[in-house]
Amino acid sequence: MATSVICDMDGVLYRGRRLIEGAEEFVDRLVDENLPFLFLTNNSEQTPVDLKRKLEGLGVRRVQEENFITSAMATALFLKEQDQGDTAYVVGGGGLSSELYKVGFSISEHSPDYVVVGKTTSLNYDMLRTAVRLVRKGAKFIGTNPDVVDPTHDGVEPACGATLAAIERAAGRRPYVVGKPNALMMTIALRKLGVHANETLMIGDRMDTDIVGGLEAGMKTCLVLSGVTSREMIDQFPYRPNHVFDNVGQIRPRDL
Repeated sequence: MATSVICDMDGVLYRGRRLIEGAEEFVDRLVDENLPFLFLTNNSEQTPVDLKRKLEGLGVRRVQEENFITSAMATALFLKEQDQGDTAYVVGGGGLSSELYKVGFSISEHSPDYVVVGKTTSLNYDMLRTAVRLVRKGAKFIGTNPDVVDPTHDGVEPACGATLAAIERAAGRRPYVVGKPNALMMTIALRKLGVHANETLMIGDRMDTDIVGGLEAGMKTCLVLSGVTSREMIDQFPYRPNHVFDNVGQIRPRDL
């Protein structure tokens, strides 16, 4: 029986601008049963306030800001704990810069300690060129998450991993990636909830981030088929989720 939940968002609660079937009922179930939960997302563009408002706009109103953790939050906390500098050049959205500011970083392209890359719809060639130059000069290369694409209401769109690949190829340096499937992000989420891994259910739509990350962190895992993974794709991986459902509305954590 799972007594706490960590749940992905893109492809699980919504896809683009569309709420996935059963998502509102699932959130109601978590709140009504008093289950500790966090919505964990590799999307670094948005803040917890943005995510709360997005869910409210889709009809899910029983969430609070403290119910969210993003790869931007995990990346900022990680860099603060490393204590190897406090300046960064950011290729990413406002959510990433905001989290870095919160932990004392300044944003600069003049000899920064880090180049930090997240997803941004404002990506342009000058950003890529500056990031490559700084990494080649010695800035530590950090990625918020490895996702190459994100699901949308009409297909997929390029995500952080696509940008990381371009910079890596040109700079000749591999990034350290904080977000899922890195167990570091899972550990940060578990610590924030104050729960044990073996009591927690990790729910996601990606075998290569959500499921493997939850597995490596010692959590029970639950794959939903409402995002980027089909049932036929599961056998392509050398590991399996504990449970598979069509959508999150079918999940009752206390029964798993």
